[in-house]
Amino acid sequence: MSARERILDAAADIMRRHGVARATTKEIAKAAGYSEALLYKHFRDKEELMLSVLKERMPPFTSMGVPGEETVEANLVAVVHGGLRFYRLAFPMMASMAAQPRLMNATRESLRKYGAGPQEPVRALARYLDAERALGRVAASADTAAVAALLMGACFQQGFLLYFAEGEDGPDLPESFARELVRPVLAELLT
Repeated sequence: MSARERILDAAADIMRRHGVARATTKEIAKAAGYSEALLYKHFRDKEELMLSVLKERMPPFTSMGVPGEETVEANLVAVVHGGLRFYRLAFPMMASMAAQPRLMNATRESLRKYGAGPQEPVRALARYLDAERALGRVAASADTAAVAALLMGACFQQGFLLYFAEGEDGPDLPESFARELVRPVLAELLT
């Protein structure tokens, strides 16, 4: 396993147990068995490391599939199912950061330089729906931005409720749960 991979594994573990706010690069490097200087050879800063953990060590869900392939419903169910898993695991990582206004502001500013942040899944889903609309598979009158916000908001809220009820190690939700979240918005999209 490469040094970068070991650092990512250590960071994911520490961020899940202690939250992003309390996970230091020094602690992460030590857990990986490396110096902090080596950590910085692979990651510019803590924010890049955090983004790499989110992208590479968490369930993916911002990949919307290819517009025109599968059905719109199947693609949305896959996104929502991934979103539920992602938010359930991400919640304990991010909660400590959100509880500290100065840290939240600093993180917000840092993430901007990477074009990242919690708004990106909503934007990615809206772009996917817009591409499906251009292909005629989503109604011209559909409010794609609202549908994207509703679905990602549902993922966030349900992910939190799952974490609250059973922690991050509880059983995974079946795809049918995601399908039930998608079904109400299909009327808006497909008419």
